Amino acid sequence: MAKITLGYAPTRRFVFSAEDAFKYKVLIRNKIESFGLDMDIVDLEGLNTEGLLYDDNFNAEEIIKHFKQHEVDAVFFPHCNFGTEDTVARVAKALGKPVLLWGPRDESPLEDGMRLRDTQCGLFATGKVLRRFNVPFTYITNSRVDDPVFERGFKNFVAAANVVKEFRRLRILQIAPRPASFWTMICNEGELLERFGIEIHPITLEDIKSATKKAAASDTPALLAAIQYIKETLDYSEVGEEAVRKIAALKVAMKDYAVKTGSTAIAIQCWSSLQDALGIMPCLANAILTDEQIPVTCETDIHGAITSVMVQAATMNAAPTFFADLTIRHPENPNGELLFHCGNFPVSLTVEQDKPKLRKHFLFDDHSPGTHEGEIKGGTMTLARFDGDHGEYSIFLGKAKGIQGPYTRGSYVWVEVNDWPLWEEKLVKGPYVHHSVGIHADVIPVLYEACTYIPGLTPDPVDPTVAEIQAWLRGSDLK
Repeated sequence: MAKITLGYAPTRRFVFSAEDAFKYKVLIRNKIESFGLDMDIVDLEGLNTEGLLYDDNFNAEEIIKHFKQHEVDAVFFPHCNFGTEDTVARVAKALGKPVLLWGPRDESPLEDGMRLRDTQCGLFATGKVLRRFNVPFTYITNSRVDDPVFERGFKNFVAAANVVKEFRRLRILQIAPRPASFWTMICNEGELLERFGIEIHPITLEDIKSATKKAAASDTPALLAAIQYIKETLDYSEVGEEAVRKIAALKVAMKDYAVKTGSTAIAIQCWSSLQDALGIMPCLANAILTDEQIPVTCETDIHGAITSVMVQAATMNAAPTFFADLTIRHPENPNGELLFHCGNFPVSLTVEQDKPKLRKHFLFDDHSPGTHEGEIKGGTMTLARFDGDHGEYSIFLGKAKGIQGPYTRGSYVWVEVNDWPLWEEKLVKGPYVHHSVGIHADVIPVLYEACTYIPGLTPDPVDPTVAEIQAWLRGSDLK
């Protein structure tokens, strides 16, 4: 599970009720703690007598220094009354982290006509000043502390902040170049670094071959644990003991390289030189690592690895991704599609029937062992793809649900979408390819919001639409 460090900077303005602002500071803090999110909250207690951001005499530099020292990943500025928009904007600009703007709905005026907070008015002011400072921000509809739209928006923001956090520290371990015939996997490494700060750490096939053979010749705890996992979890009768050891050794070697290089994802040239070098397929090793929160993509798909990290982070790293080909249309359902790959889907996703199978690959002449085969569970899913060409980048977003379909080899699941011809047209016209990343969760609003904080990346949802996502975030369905 991921953990976010949230800067909590409740704000008031001196001309309104300080007592009511303090009351709401406590109420809001208690409420967000009740949401059950794994986060550390860094507040302003001890910086002044109120623990509130309330005028420019309370120097913005103090708050900035405080939040930087605690390495906050995002900042929440709840407006407990009108708020102090200039200091909010200075702090937000200096930190450069995702910003959440919200305030609790105002009560009726008192009998004498006086108003205690004027929170909504202050939100208008702060939004304007944040725009003047060129600070991107997330806004939740002015609502009561107990309104479901506040909880929805807050949780969505925290998850989006986790996506941004993981995106900004992306380093991908690239194992060998792309297969020569896969021109679809061409990417611009320099542009990824210059535009997004994404680092690629390349190693050769010889590097991974040497590390795998060294691991296989040892009996380290990591290797023995990987062998035990494979034997206990999968039916490996088709491939035998020697193949199990080689596959476990490859998994250990890949993870060691990822840890050593500080990589959060891996893209591997999974065929066909690797089979000549090691005599196995890497599919199951990829599957196990993906289950361990180090997503691995096939055919040296760098953009797929980026997508995997983003999608995984959108669930607060609570669910594994799966990396799939968009393969063929369903033989009967016009909106059905096969999500497939040779055998790399996480074992934890396998349909709970027979024991998952570790098999020999069904396409290669030497029948290299190492594929985890079987159908994975259905249910609600998000499908996504970060991609780009000609200097423009976007992320495709769509929802799907599992359906029944015919048996096929490899790891697979059949899904239904709202309008497959529309999906197909968007995918073919690009900038996308035949690879997508799936996850058993609806994280489209999270990924949509995360793009607010990733300059140069445009969200490209097909289902739901942009208007539908925005309406959901406003809580239109809760009225």
